[in-house]
Amino acid sequence: MIQGWMLAGATALALLGATGAAMAEKLTIVATTGMIADAAAKVGGERVEVRALMGPGVDPHTYRQTRSDIEAMLGADAVFWHGLYLEAQLEELLQKLATQKPVVALAEGIAQDQLLGSADYAERPDPHVWMDPQLWTEVVSAARDALTEIDPESADLYAANAEAHLAEIEALSGYSTEVLASVPQEKRVLITAHDAFNYFGNAYGYEVMGIQGISTESEAGLAGIEALVSVLVERKIGAIFVESSVSDRNVRALIEGAAAKGHQVTIGGTLFSDAMGEPGSYEGSYIGMIDHNVTVIARALGGAAPEAGMQGNLGQ
Repeated sequence: MIQGWMLAGATALALLGATGAAMAEKLTIVATTGMIADAAAKVGGERVEVRALMGPGVDPHTYRQTRSDIEAMLGADAVFWHGLYLEAQLEELLQKLATQKPVVALAEGIAQDQLLGSADYAERPDPHVWMDPQLWTEVVSAARDALTEIDPESADLYAANAEAHLAEIEALSGYSTEVLASVPQEKRVLITAHDAFNYFGNAYGYEVMGIQGISTESEAGLAGIEALVSVLVERKIGAIFVESSVSDRNVRALIEGAAAKGHQVTIGGTLFSDAMGEPGSYEGSYIGMIDHNVTVIARALGGAAPEAGMQGNLGQ
């Protein structure tokens, strides 16, 4: 269905009369999440102006469009979104918008055998593919292909920019593998506010547990929290993590529950799960977001990672 929307959007753009003169100006791209916006900006470079609808700390699972969001999407040359039911509340609007302009779900092209299942939605995969840099290369490549289809005259620019960014992601993947492997095997357990890190666990051999499900709309039941408290105590896990876009209420309930059983647990750090850091900061980029997560996790669980991360840029 996504391919059909792309074709319909491309046809609509032609009907709207995109002339050579108009294409000389920057393309305006509206992206849903910060991660999608980052991919579009890295590939588009000087040819694009990208706006993200969802900023730092915003949860894409529950996000609903505002009037200004609709105006921005209607005025854009194209809209890029993640797909895989991440932006659940926006899907109907995006499908309708695809009859007027290119609306592309960049993660929908990832092969089914590379996607993990979702306990929350039986017929839909886990959408958090950005947690595995190797999978994220598929999204960057999809951004390159979409921009090339919209603006074929700039194909060489998009290809060169994508190649450079893919090399950055490969370096990030290598760093992640190295520092996460330094964590003792028995300590490779990641407990977070919601189940956003399954691709991370799959890529790096970590056991991952979320208090809430894959969608933050799922509720954390008392029995589930008590079960995780038992895991903390029995396996002597000393650190759990909060997320920048999810309330820490349930995480603190775990800490209190473990303390009541005589086991001390600390917060190992704040991770970026469904949103990146502040715009303009290193952590406000995809590379910085994952560098931060990997470095914080490795250090908190007893591994060896430089405090300032892969490139010495964390906190800058």
